[in-house]
Amino acid sequence: MKLLRKILFPIVPIYYLVTWLRNWLYDKGWKTSKSYEFPIICVGNLSTGGTGKTPTIEYLIRLLKQHYKVATLSRGYKRESTGFLIGSPEFSAKILGDEPFQFYKKFDDITVSVGADRQHGIEQLMNKIKPDVILLDDAFQHRKVKAGFNILLTSFDNLFYDDVVLPTGNLREPRAGARRADVILVTKCPLTLSASEKTKIIKNLKLLKHQDVYFSVITYSEVIRNATEKIELQQLKGKRISLVTGIANPEPLVTYLKSKAIDFEHLKYKDHHVFSTSEIEVLKKKEVILTTEKDYVRLVDNFKDRNSQLYYLPISFQIDKAKVLNERIRNFVDSF
Repeated sequence: MKLLRKILFPIVPIYYLVTWLRNWLYDKGWKTSKSYEFPIICVGNLSTGGTGKTPTIEYLIRLLKQHYKVATLSRGYKRESTGFLIGSPEFSAKILGDEPFQFYKKFDDITVSVGADRQHGIEQLMNKIKPDVILLDDAFQHRKVKAGFNILLTSFDNLFYDDVVLPTGNLREPRAGARRADVILVTKCPLTLSASEKTKIIKNLKLLKHQDVYFSVITYSEVIRNATEKIELQQLKGKRISLVTGIANPEPLVTYLKSKAIDFEHLKYKDHHVFSTSEIEVLKKKEVILTTEKDYVRLVDNFKDRNSQLYYLPISFQIDKAKVLNERIRNFVDSF
């Protein structure tokens, strides 16, 4: 795969030019972006793969839902439905998409919606729900909507300023796109990240006057859960564990489990993998399946009669200088 990406390097200038030109047309007003007279917060990235959008959206939901009527709008990647939908009890992860369905199951006091056409989705939410704030999930490249506040994520182990555009690199657009961000959040940082390392990253980000940078850490729980119970992770020792992942980068999770001396086989699938009937039958023959929360919502309906067989490992999401960021976000919402 890496060799193929190197071979495709001659395509990089073409991809760069096409995406740069698209952004230039929007920046100059030749292609129009629609602005709104109510608060819209966009969370996204420049790169493909997992940068922590889901825990960031959940962080914002928890921050805002106590004082505001919150709605999320996602594309619903790989869902088996089309058009605009609002989360409903009869829907599954197949209908909403795995990440929106995760939001829907965890937060019963917000509105979760999906729709590829973000302008249409926003209009539908304002007509039907009238939320106080809309969170756009993975919409940084959706230039038809001009969000009032943009949070750009970049993973510590793959910072966008060290990358190039597709197909050789992972960037969806040139690095200059970061100028549209109000906040840059460096995600998946190690717990041991020093002040000097942060300073170096901030320098390389070349922030504009309106931009702030924050650093976040994902930590894993020592307790695993399913729909009816929770048990200590250490209780898995001595059992035949199958780690099932369908996320962009499972390596931090793998490293964590190894640090806890948990023995397991790793069944690794592509991000947002849709499990086939035959794959589910293979998984049902496993003694204990441990997975991520995002994968759990896609798998759980197939294990209703095997509850003690399937578990997920919760994560926690922490941001440095969180009070400062929280105040800036609340001030933005209150400004309307």
